[in-house]
Amino acid sequence: MSNPQQLRYSKEHEWLTAAEDGVSTVGITEHAANALGDVVFVQLPEVGDTVTAGETCGELESTKSVSDLYSPVSGEITEVNEDVVNDPSLVNSAPFEGGWLFKVRVTDEPADLLTAAEYDAHIAG
Repeated sequence: MSNPQQLRYSKEHEWLTAAEDGVSTVGITEHAANALGDVVFVQLPEVGDTVTAGETCGELESTKSVSDLYSPVSGEITEVNEDVVNDPSLVNSAPFEGGWLFKVRVTDEPADLLTAAEYDAHIAG
């Protein structure tokens, strides 16, 4: 498993792209998707919602469990991935591509986001 170098990561296993025009894309890592098992339902925040770094903003339900989705940054939701809502298995099959979850206009970014190498060390224990 290889975590893309250009992304940043939260300790709660979300990834975040660098902001383009102030907007970043958020998803969960391959590690998290594998730990969850087959994702069967996704509840995402709504466009216009405000999210806060480190707080829950949705849920991922798998054949094993229901897990909270945390926002890695604070900001306003600008887009949600309707493809994932309609086909939650994209979270498992393409966590870094088609399985992204939402886009957020970032107003605050915590200092504890991890690089790919730091995240690899985090999940290695």
